[in-house]
Amino acid sequence: MMYDDIKTVIAERIRQNIAVKQQILEDGRLMERIGEAASLLYTTLASGHRVLFCGNGGSAADAQHLAAELSGKFYFDRPPLPAEACHVNSSFITAYSNDYSFSRAFARYVEGFGSGGDLLIALSTSGNSENIIEAIASARMKEMMVIGFTGYTGGKMNELCDILLNVPSGDTPRIQEAHITIGHILCEIVENKLFK
Repeated sequence: MMYDDIKTVIAERIRQNIAVKQQILEDGRLMERIGEAASLLYTTLASGHRVLFCGNGGSAADAQHLAAELSGKFYFDRPPLPAEACHVNSSFITAYSNDYSFSRAFARYVEGFGSGGDLLIALSTSGNSENIIEAIASARMKEMMVIGFTGYTGGKMNELCDILLNVPSGDTPRIQEAHITIGHILCEIVENKLFK
């Protein structure tokens, strides 16, 4: 690939990223749902409950990233918040997946660590990942609320989440870039409301 071609690709991907963010800004209902998600996250943590995150691949990295922003810190020093990603215990995930099924691994984690009043934040760009759907089902059994981060259609998660944040794109990298932006916004709002 020639240097000029590389510059073109870089510029086009940045333009695509901006276009998705612009669509979010112009979607009044989605903007409202982001605010509702911030309120639910705040209420959950303010009442002493915990937040569990789950996702696969890049969405697993985003889940872990956002859990760390809450349990560590975002903008300023403050007490930790109880947030964790379901996949970070590699011994549990690999043992359960090997002995039973990967499709139920996150569900099993939610069954073990979730309680009524807790919140599950489920990330799936397609909205159709079987292990994420199973985790949502377990959260429902535990009387937990669910926020879903998905792509444009929402997939199966469209009907399963209390609040669905469906980024207006079908392109996985652009969806994930928007997910982390929205996640950062939620963390900032919650941190400020709880501690500043």
